[in-house]
Amino acid sequence: MTVPPVTSPPVAASARPVLIVGAMGFMGRFVAGSSLAAGHPTFLLVRGEPLDPTKAALVRSFRKKGATIVEGSINEKEVMEKILKENEIEIVISVVGGEAVLDQLTLVDAMKSVKTIKRFLPSEFGHDVDRADPVEPGLRMYVEKRKVRRMIEETGIPYTYICCNSIVSWPYYDDCHPAASPPPLDVLPIYGDGTVKAYFVDGADIGKFTIKAADDLRTLNKNVHFRPPNNFYCINELASLWESKVGRKIPRVTVSGDDLLAAAAENRIPESVVAAFTHDIFIKGCQLNFPTEGPGDADIGTLYPDETFRSLEDCYEDFARMVRDDDKIHIEKSWSLEPQVCVPGTALLMN
Repeated sequence: MTVPPVTSPPVAASARPVLIVGAMGFMGRFVAGSSLAAGHPTFLLVRGEPLDPTKAALVRSFRKKGATIVEGSINEKEVMEKILKENEIEIVISVVGGEAVLDQLTLVDAMKSVKTIKRFLPSEFGHDVDRADPVEPGLRMYVEKRKVRRMIEETGIPYTYICCNSIVSWPYYDDCHPAASPPPLDVLPIYGDGTVKAYFVDGADIGKFTIKAADDLRTLNKNVHFRPPNNFYCINELASLWESKVGRKIPRVTVSGDDLLAAAAENRIPESVVAAFTHDIFIKGCQLNFPTEGPGDADIGTLYPDETFRSLEDCYEDFARMVRDDDKIHIEKSWSLEPQVCVPGTALLMN
């Protein structure tokens, strides 16, 4: 008779206090919202200087939903130690941008001194940086993230690395946060032969599953991979999906691997970083060239089989609605001023 292995319970029972660093950024907003929705006592680190109106409004919104706002900076060790101790923080999630990746080293040092952190999720939210190998200047960011990983592991702080692959969007190769914009209507760039596939995940799903994984014993000291089979597309398939949503054919232009390498070599930040990542995804296939069944890996779909990912079909329908709404606004403005020169959709032709 075979005795089944003893497994740990998947999720801890209590809602642990969570500190989120970088909650006002693009991805941080999803993580913060999901933490609050899950019932965690949620603390958001905000710098002391005046915020721009958009971020100030976001702070007010999160505060109304129950978040506690704490002021400080992750590169100030004593300040972070004080925040962690006074608020009895058990889970720390960093969603800082690329320019602040190495600032996390000071944060790790502060957590080491406090010694009460049950889990740290550093700023990853993309590829598995130990397995992907983009050209410069993209590689530089991965080297920095690897340095943070090694310090976490050396200090013994419990960790989870979120490897969510690509955010749902049209993958512009010269933009910073393409998920905020719809795909183009003038020309669709096709990378290489357009057949290399990638995984795409909606931002809200990244936030939801990140919070689930942050307090799940099965993700302790592991890389957590997001590979939703319903959102596995090549660039040719993305182009066809977008055309079906807007009801028109759109010219396609090939952007070769050499073109992407040339854009990366220009060393324009952030455009060249994005070009390097685009080359790694759609030319080299960096999301697909390794298994995720190792002892240091976990798959979100396997962990939570009853949970669903929002489909790329639905996400692209939202993009199409953005186009229709923008066309309507553009038409109304044009007709009110110069109806004879109204050209629907021209407001979206510049990327």
